[in-house]
Amino acid sequence: MIPDIPLEQAASTFAALGSEQRLLVLHTLVRAGPDGLRIGELGERTGVTGSTLTHHMKILSQAGLVTQEKQGRSIICAAVAYDELRILSEFLLRECCADTDQPHEGHEHG
Repeated sequence: MIPDIPLEQAASTFAALGSEQRLLVLHTLVRAGPDGLRIGELGERTGVTGSTLTHHMKILSQAGLVTQEKQGRSIICAAVAYDELRILSEFLLRECCADTDQPHEGHEHG
């Protein structure tokens, strides 16, 4: 069973994802896997570069969704919060249709 998440924490994390560019950055890092991407490559793949990318990475990092690690002359960005993202998804779906007579009728979610 996936643990409960406090409403305030869910709201804060969803707020960090409340930008199309930040969501694109996170999606790109999730697709890249645990090795992540150099910040320049992340910018090329997303079209978000420079101070804008730095700003978005800071917000995602503060939310605990990504990390940035200096390796030599490169900065490696990686998604790290796979479990937290799963918990956020479950937060939305956990009580789906709970106030109806026929829960989950006509749809399924895992």
